[in-house]
Amino acid sequence: MSGGLHRDPSAAELVGAVREFLRDRVMAETTGALSFHARVAANVLAIVERELLEGPGQELAHGARLAELGFADDEQLAAAIRDGGLDTRWDEVVAAVRASVDDKIAVDNPRWSTD
Repeated sequence: MSGGLHRDPSAAELVGAVREFLRDRVMAETTGALSFHARVAANVLAIVERELLEGPGQELAHGARLAELGFADDEQLAAAIRDGGLDTRWDEVVAAVRASVDDKIAVDNPRWSTD
């Protein structure tokens, strides 16, 4: 990350460094509950790191998908699905929702991704 208010290292890089420390040092040098909790913490930081890196682009894409369907937010989309207002556009709705779920999975647990 160059320029801007927050220069190197970026938030994602800082999170990644702590994640690596937990994984490479703490987990490697401990056993039992401490090793397990270090693994959980490292996994949480991996999620945060991916969200910092991928989240802004995913948010823009999600907003564009909602706008293409004619909605400002998820609540409006959900209400239209419930009241049957999108029954004639079901393929578009499914594609938009699937893309958003894929984005969430890519951050939360990319091993589950269908890509």
